[in-house]
Amino acid sequence: MPLEFELCPGRRVGGAQPCFIIAEIGQNHQGDLAIAKQMIRMVKECGADCAKFQKSELEHKFNKKALERPYTSKHSWGQTYGEHKRHLEFSHDQYRELKKYAKEIGIYFTASGMDEMAVEFLHELDVPFFKVGSGDTNNFPYLEKTAKKGRPMVISSGMQSMDTMHKVYQLVKPINPNFCILQCTSAYPLQPENVNLRVITAYQSAFPDIPIGYSGHETGIAISVAAVAMGAKVLERHVTLDKTWKGNDHQASLEPNELAELVRTIRLVEKAMGSPVKQLLPCEMACNEKLGKSVVAKVTIPEGTVLTLDMLTVKVGEPKGYLPEEIFDLVGKKVKTNIEEDETITEDAIENHVKKVKC
Repeated sequence: MPLEFELCPGRRVGGAQPCFIIAEIGQNHQGDLAIAKQMIRMVKECGADCAKFQKSELEHKFNKKALERPYTSKHSWGQTYGEHKRHLEFSHDQYRELKKYAKEIGIYFTASGMDEMAVEFLHELDVPFFKVGSGDTNNFPYLEKTAKKGRPMVISSGMQSMDTMHKVYQLVKPINPNFCILQCTSAYPLQPENVNLRVITAYQSAFPDIPIGYSGHETGIAISVAAVAMGAKVLERHVTLDKTWKGNDHQASLEPNELAELVRTIRLVEKAMGSPVKQLLPCEMACNEKLGKSVVAKVTIPEGTVLTLDMLTVKVGEPKGYLPEEIFDLVGKKVKTNIEEDETITEDAIENHVKKVKC
């Protein structure tokens, strides 16, 4: 199965495709539909590929005691955790409205299904792909049911081990080959020493037939750009309109100016990655003509002389002659004309010797 697949209609990921950038709005909309729409437009204008939310069916994600426990955090939107989560949770109709809005302005729309019933709703909503949050990556019944829906999948790997990720791969691959795995560390905000970008390389080696990406919770953009330079083909970052707003995720999120800079920098780095073929490029010709060196005569060399290394040196010469790397090839060759001291050694001065052609 190819390393590349269609994640969204008309948009492939992996291989030589540009990095697919997911702007994770999550629940940073504060439970306000108007703010959610504003954020969708913002991420579109910043150049992200996809606006993503988090959908839960609370009674299926949490048990009764979890919803009833007091929640006294400064980030709380209610007296209990259930009240807090209900404030932030959009209804099915509101999700339909948000998806319609995203389509109108021209950006892909999806959500993490935070429980099996949420996945059922998102499947009905016809999202282009399922995002599996780190908390469900080792939830194998959930993973199997999600994979069987047949939609592409993006699977985060926070809080997991390499052994678990091998099991995830072995479970999903035979059911649904169109998925990718993201390196992720579940801490908010994430400190650089805990990012472990080298896991991207480990995943690329362990799972060579699927794209690998990165989901980051660090501050700033440098680490995410480095992940793309290391080959991340899908990138997810949380976004916010204001880092000072109430909510656990805002501090580890990017504000609009940061998201726009991230997208610009990633596209610049992708362009700079270029080709693995090392060769003299057309853009280097002017510099080469001006500063490129040639083999020149260190002393006067009479016609018929057999060249020795002590007769030759390397300088910026006019005209151009043999490349410095060819100096050893000239040793033992006979000159067929007089060559003055400091004069360029040219091909027509050497008997039966042809310059090498550089490939």
